[in-house]
Amino acid sequence: MSAGSCTMGSMTTATAPAMRDEAERLLRELAGPDARLREDQWTAIEALVVQRKRALVVQRTGWGKSAVYFISAKLLRAAGHGPTVIVSPLLALMRNQVSSAERAGVRAATINSGNVTEWDDIHARVAANDLDVLLVSPERLNNPDFRDQVLPSLAADAGLVVVDEAHCVSDWGHDFRPDYRRIRTLIAELGEGIPVLATTATANNRVVEDVSAQLGVGGEETLVLRGGLERESLHLSVVHIPEATARAAWLADMLETLPGSGIIYTLTVSAARDLASLLSERGHTVAAYTGQTDPTERESLEQDLLGNRVKALVATSALGMGFDKPDLGFVVHLGAPSSPISYYQQVGRAGRSTDRADVILLPGAEDKQIWSYFASVAFPREHLVRSVIEHLDTEKATSTPALEPLVELNRTRLEMVLKVLDVDGAVKRVKGGWISTGEPWVYDAERYGRLDDARQAEQAAMVEYQSITTCRMTFLREQLDDPGLTSENSQCGRCDNCTGNRYDTTVDTTALDETRARLQRPGFDLESRKMWPTGLSKLGVKLSGKITEGPETGRILGRMSDLGWGQRLRALFDGPDAEVPDAVVSACISVLAAWNWAERPTGVMALESTTHPLLVSSLAAKLAEVGRLTDLGTLRLRPDHPPVSAANSAYRVSGLVDVWEVPDMSIHQGPILLVDAIADTGWTFTMAARALRQAGAHSVLPLALASPK
Repeated sequence: MSAGSCTMGSMTTATAPAMRDEAERLLRELAGPDARLREDQWTAIEALVVQRKRALVVQRTGWGKSAVYFISAKLLRAAGHGPTVIVSPLLALMRNQVSSAERAGVRAATINSGNVTEWDDIHARVAANDLDVLLVSPERLNNPDFRDQVLPSLAADAGLVVVDEAHCVSDWGHDFRPDYRRIRTLIAELGEGIPVLATTATANNRVVEDVSAQLGVGGEETLVLRGGLERESLHLSVVHIPEATARAAWLADMLETLPGSGIIYTLTVSAARDLASLLSERGHTVAAYTGQTDPTERESLEQDLLGNRVKALVATSALGMGFDKPDLGFVVHLGAPSSPISYYQQVGRAGRSTDRADVILLPGAEDKQIWSYFASVAFPREHLVRSVIEHLDTEKATSTPALEPLVELNRTRLEMVLKVLDVDGAVKRVKGGWISTGEPWVYDAERYGRLDDARQAEQAAMVEYQSITTCRMTFLREQLDDPGLTSENSQCGRCDNCTGNRYDTTVDTTALDETRARLQRPGFDLESRKMWPTGLSKLGVKLSGKITEGPETGRILGRMSDLGWGQRLRALFDGPDAEVPDAVVSACISVLAAWNWAERPTGVMALESTTHPLLVSSLAAKLAEVGRLTDLGTLRLRPDHPPVSAANSAYRVSGLVDVWEVPDMSIHQGPILLVDAIADTGWTFTMAARALRQAGAHSVLPLALASPK
């Protein structure tokens, strides 16, 4: 093409028409023979390719942001520049992007957790200049080998750097993926004149300002393209059904009436699994898709939805950014996300190339409790963070498993803290683990307070959305500071409030009874712990390797997040301590009757509960009476022992050593049913079973009323 014979820095306006013609040709290869560049798409391409500027593009899903960077990448390669580096957050997004790139003749590859065996070959292709586009996950930017061997040459020679879904860079994305904040280091180390493009579909003014500051894409030289968020195909509704079981039954009745195929979002993994199972039993072709779904299975499920081989995927937020199905017919939320930004980002998957897409929110009273749980595992208090730094050496690397027993944080939160400290320059990831940089570090209490304030405000807005009587689309656009919103277009004319058209919330009695029976079918397995946490010796506990004196596989009545038993269990534990209700006893008997144990228990013992002692002891007593088992009373805590609150496995085990007053168990023959209120980590049952077995117990079968998630 004509642009290939001159450098971009010296590009003249005379070559711009020829370049636009080439850009239009590439777009047709990418999107089909009838595709035409929008003026603002060309404005972005020209800024990146000709003017070598930095740009921030905030445009709704379906606007064509990927077309901008793939076309720019191809034009820059034709002009002799290096490959484009795209930092992309999710595997689904990467798969779609590589497929799109290949359609336009763009040589693309991705480095992520799902293709480890291909990394060396891709690194070699980068070194051989054999790629037009390299997509990398944020985590790879701080992998020692990639950071030290591959990234320097990319930073020096890249033709373009793209940060896709750039709202994740914002401080609000701190809880989502700390690795995203390292991108600012990559940007700072770029060679002179390398353009940067940041793109997102969901960002309000606060997020836009934060992204600009983090990526250095603010200032007078930056092109900012920010479009309206209105999508004329979306028909928004809120359906209020107080009882969780009735909501699930209503959805099972309504699903086939919704257009095409779509996504049903839930707030938790367990809710996604339960709902998918329920809908399948009702004859719907659906499948669960969560962050715990195997990567290979995820790809297969995505293809099933793209090919309309399923009516819906019942998904957590793991199916979100980057999943591209233009004819997605509906998005249903069983439970409200905690932020209007998150909500719009998810509903924006629908109706991109259809005249109509139905968007339904089915909020529940339990939503706030789930939001509170996720907020509770955010950035820890200062003394916990400082203990991480203090336990790291400045020269000798410490692995995460070795560090875990030294600090009062579980593995997930510890890894998040390490990543944040790495971004802040206090620690560094190296081969073999982590070291301290020795640099001073300030706990930014103001920033974390600001995050919490923002979280609270956005939760309040999501609650308000559920009860407004004005236009729902306008409300969401206001929350995202949509620049295209004016007094002339402040009514969408399609939502339930604008039209007055509302869904009938009547649920067939028979269907409701069947749904309740299915959801309230109690009990699931509590897998026993198999190995002791590493590093217990550092805490003075001489336990390591395989657990030989632990409990058998146990059972749990229900999860707090369950669609069926969740409401009952939450009410039980939120209320005052009292004797166990007969319905709960009956459910536990059903669980016991279905338990495939090797040997039936002969005795029952309650674990002393610090919050609900009467509930637990009365349950144990009634099970002993009904099952004609020996009532062994309560395994009581030593009065002088401090309460154990640590979530970290090593600290929790250490805190549970010798905490009970254990009677002589050798006089009792046969397995013991050990009853507790809530089973979370499983370590309480493990340590109690060990104590009982050391005192002569035959074996221990754990039974808990609830799991928190």
